[in-house]
Amino acid sequence: MKRKLCLILAVVMIMSSFTLTAFGADFDSDKFDSDINFMKNIISLVINNYQYEVDQDQVMNGLYDGFFSVLDEYSVYYTPEEYQEILEESAGKFIGIGVEITESNGQIIVVTPLPESPALEAGIKSRDIIKYVDGADITGLTASQATLLIKGKEGTPVKIGVIRGKETLSFDIVRKPIVTSIVDGKILENNIGYLRVTNFYDNTVELVKKELAEFDKQNVKKIVIDVRNNGGGSLQSAVDMLNLFVTEGPIVYVDYATGKEEVFESKLKEQKYKIAVLINEGSASATEIFAGAVKYKNEGVIVGTKSFGKGIVQSVYSLVDGSGIKFTTAEYFSVNKTPVHKIGITPDIIVENERIDISKYPEFSKTNKPGLGNVSLDVLSAEMILHSLGYDVDEPDGVYDKKTFEQVIKFQNDNFLFPYGTIDIATQNTLYNALVNHSLENIDDLQLKAAVKALNN
Repeated sequence: MKRKLCLILAVVMIMSSFTLTAFGADFDSDKFDSDINFMKNIISLVINNYQYEVDQDQVMNGLYDGFFSVLDEYSVYYTPEEYQEILEESAGKFIGIGVEITESNGQIIVVTPLPESPALEAGIKSRDIIKYVDGADITGLTASQATLLIKGKEGTPVKIGVIRGKETLSFDIVRKPIVTSIVDGKILENNIGYLRVTNFYDNTVELVKKELAEFDKQNVKKIVIDVRNNGGGSLQSAVDMLNLFVTEGPIVYVDYATGKEEVFESKLKEQKYKIAVLINEGSASATEIFAGAVKYKNEGVIVGTKSFGKGIVQSVYSLVDGSGIKFTTAEYFSVNKTPVHKIGITPDIIVENERIDISKYPEFSKTNKPGLGNVSLDVLSAEMILHSLGYDVDEPDGVYDKKTFEQVIKFQNDNFLFPYGTIDIATQNTLYNALVNHSLENIDDLQLKAAVKALNN
């Protein structure tokens, strides 16, 4: 059985290889044949002497993963199951926590938490390293493998452990349907339009045009375009959107591995709107194409914090067995061939937003039920949250005194819980949810204010 598996592996490896004529001129075909034979012998040695059973698909997936791991963090092999997940996600909706991730040096990095996602509400940030999923260390997994673990059925919980700087943080998150394509428009004071774009998918530009039509009815001439935490999408979609906002001329240069250069241009004769673009560290890829063209053509003001810095293009190919591959095929450059990759877009006006850091609050145990006189981290967390919500508690110290007891009863009454003062599981969950809502509702969006001010100048 093991010898048969070896032969199958060798045949599959050779048959699934590209023809030698497809490789570059520097590729040594004789050495490649020798390397394949050498690998066949290694597989034979291991399979025949390994103590346990080995699944053929696992071996093959490992070989493919190994090959793509020597490329870059954005190149990956997808098993049929993983590729199906990718297709579902690109369709615009999936069940999960709402993070765009990538793999780099064996670590899963958050590119951006999606707007209105459970991940964003919990406090996960761009560049967090996801270390644990439900207690399992995912170091070494591909991004697609990690995605399968993070996703799940609607309403089910998942514990995400991240490394942020020198801290290790844990987040209890409930999975929910994630809509990945959102364009939202409204009119602010002084008749300034606000346009939030969460990605650059195939239907994004049509959605933007609908919002612009509404702006035109109200004679809106100034627009804030919010692409914060927009992880990108289609290059063509970004180009099409630029044709709505910046004037004619080259807006992005794409240099392919084949040596070909493709130049994308805007055909817009005259700017219709005065624009300010909001970006942050979660703005990446196609978003940086958009923001870069606005900045380097001097046809709008960029406000916020420095973008992610992903200036490369991946191509996705489906394979006959249902699997898929994605690998880097080009690098793009902004106006005047300004580089973006690992550099990012620096705003014209740099503004940091302040936000309540939920990670500073101790996690509830979800098992203990503190009562009057108890001393614990659960009590400390309850005190800290109640204090943040405006309840009349003393300086949090983890001691469940009479004053805190009375305020817990008040909180339970306010939230239609049984008012008996015990910090039970339902109260812990409600306290945490109230904190999340409070943090979202009480953000002073200094970046948006700066963008509006820039448009009014």
